[in-house]
Amino acid sequence: MAHHKSALKRIRQTIKRTARNRSERSSLRTSVKKYREVLAGGDQAVATGEYPEIQKRIDKAVTKGILHARTAARYKSRLTTALNKVSES
Repeated sequence: MAHHKSALKRIRQTIKRTARNRSERSSLRTSVKKYREVLAGGDQAVATGEYPEIQKRIDKAVTKGILHARTAARYKSRLTTALNKVSES
């Protein structure tokens, strides 16, 4: 356990930051999962309408440092591919 005042403060800040990041990451994963369910449902109009919103959430997660840029690119790429498959059928 830390003894210095500054080290104790860093620990408190890390705990807060970790909780916030965990919450944000969980929320993002939930919204991606819900979007995949919409895609599985096959409703093209709803899926196309919600795509920009999910893309925006992924990009914000990168900006906040919650996701790595390449991870976000992979998420978006896979969601786009799934959306295109729904659009074809």
